[in-house]
Amino acid sequence: METSEISNRDSLYDCYGDANERAAKKQMDKLDKHSRHFISLSPFFVLSTSSSSLGTDASPRGDAPGFVKVIDDHTLLVPDRKGNNRVDSMKNIVENPNVGMLFLLPGVNETLRINGKARVTTDKAILEPMSVRGKCPKTGLVVEVKEVFMHCAKALMRSHLWDSERHIDRSEFPTLGEIFVDQIADVESAEEADKAIQEAYVINLY
Repeated sequence: METSEISNRDSLYDCYGDANERAAKKQMDKLDKHSRHFISLSPFFVLSTSSSSLGTDASPRGDAPGFVKVIDDHTLLVPDRKGNNRVDSMKNIVENPNVGMLFLLPGVNETLRINGKARVTTDKAILEPMSVRGKCPKTGLVVEVKEVFMHCAKALMRSHLWDSERHIDRSEFPTLGEIFVDQIADVESAEEADKAIQEAYVINLY
């Protein structure tokens, strides 16, 4: 019986053929002036991590534009702002340092992809300058850059991500409190849950 699944690289190459020559050549092993500029303007990226015991994770990271600091051509520093203390990404990184980063820039359809190795630091000397509202991040990620390349605009063009005319009315999707009522056994009131969530956004943003 023929299978409809692809389970090895040769089958992938048979299916897709060779990579576009320009796409194959665009990968760099260090940050250049354009990737540095993109990072300096970006307020958001997605961090991808994995480990053999905990599985895989993709975590959104956002702050003021340029919150990820370029230390040199091969090193980035990412502050870890206050969250819910699940530390999913951190748990993976201490077991497996390999990470992927996808940077977005509002209004720009191209994205920036960076792959490398990360470590968790508590070094106050490098974290204190990243303080916001007088609050120093408990930890940060020091990322050793291994691969850097721009990703073409097709995905964001197809999704119309930045087109405000395509944004849904917020009332079309339930609030987080309403979702928690359905998903978490001891949450009884969506109103109270939403109130607590909004208060946390104000108090615990940094």
